[in-house]
Amino acid sequence: MVVVFPLLALLLSAHPTSSGIPQGSFEQIAKRADAARAADRMEDAIGLYTAGVRLRPSWSDGWWSLGSLFYDQDRFPEAEAAFKRFVALAPKSGPAYAFLGLCEYETKDYERALQHLQTWSAKGFPGTTDLIDVAVFHWALLLTRKGRFVESLYLLAVEAGKLRGGPALVEAMGLASLRMPNLPEDYPPERREMVWLAGEAALYSALPSNDSDRAAEYARRLLFHYDHEPNVHYFRGTVLNFERKSAEAEEEFRQELQISPRHVPAMVELARLNLSHDQTAEALSFAKSAAEIEPKNPEAHHMLGRVLLTTKQLPESARELETAKQLAPDVASIRYHLARAYAALGRAKEADREVAAYHVLRDKQQVLAPPQEKLGALRKPTEPPE
Repeated sequence: MVVVFPLLALLLSAHPTSSGIPQGSFEQIAKRADAARAADRMEDAIGLYTAGVRLRPSWSDGWWSLGSLFYDQDRFPEAEAAFKRFVALAPKSGPAYAFLGLCEYETKDYERALQHLQTWSAKGFPGTTDLIDVAVFHWALLLTRKGRFVESLYLLAVEAGKLRGGPALVEAMGLASLRMPNLPEDYPPERREMVWLAGEAALYSALPSNDSDRAAEYARRLLFHYDHEPNVHYFRGTVLNFERKSAEAEEEFRQELQISPRHVPAMVELARLNLSHDQTAEALSFAKSAAEIEPKNPEAHHMLGRVLLTTKQLPESARELETAKQLAPDVASIRYHLARAYAALGRAKEADREVAAYHVLRDKQQVLAPPQEKLGALRKPTEPPE
């Protein structure tokens, strides 16, 4: 992690301009700083704002201006220090969290970057269109790094619809599609072609025009060259599933298990498909295996709870869904199924509590919903009304 506070001390102790420390009252210096910035005299503005925050450390506008000026010059450690001071003084200012997260990404403080970008998203994605695009893209990269591939892909799919592609977006989508917990700068170069092919297939599937022919062509090339690589068949299955080609998707997921017998996401998807076709015995087998292999995977417990709910094993269903809730308390669909389990058990107050939680979380979760759920493809007739 980059040490910010020594940088901040250096910033405040350095001479702001080559001619020395600006003289005058705080009000005079602040006015001169704003004038210098308006005239694009950036180094003078930095010196004057630095002098201003030294005279008045609570000057939030000065810290914001310093952070912005340093950010524009790619001086990310100094920008990070300034934005940290700004958000401490003005914690309700949402765009600053995006800038702070982007600076921390550049200084390789990835955990804090993810935390601050999530804070920014919780505040409603405030900022200009350019800031939103850059911040969402980097947030998605960090989610991929954390292994949160579905969330990352949804965010990248949103960007695909807006930006219509580009090498950086293709690479990011390829990494998330192949479930590689890497950033673009830190995965083996010999895997770049595989990542590129998966990214192109994912991109054309995600575009509003949904160019399925081009997506299928890239997917075929991916399978031709990398048929035995882990996650390739799983990725192909997710694309087919999104296109509602469930039989072909099921075959791909089964092929993935031939290559990776402990591939939990493939097991969860097969359980989901089995459940939709009323094949509850195999669905239960896949879901149980997934939860046993990855006991801290909320979706595995969620799926097992759903299968048990369908087969009327109500106490067991509630326990699995409660585990899923503990592991992922902000996932609306878990709360919905838990509410159904409680209602079936006659636990009306608890069911009402979970329905209320579902409604609170549903709108907040839309940006993170898998594309199928976002489009309503997986909505059930018995789901609570809008």
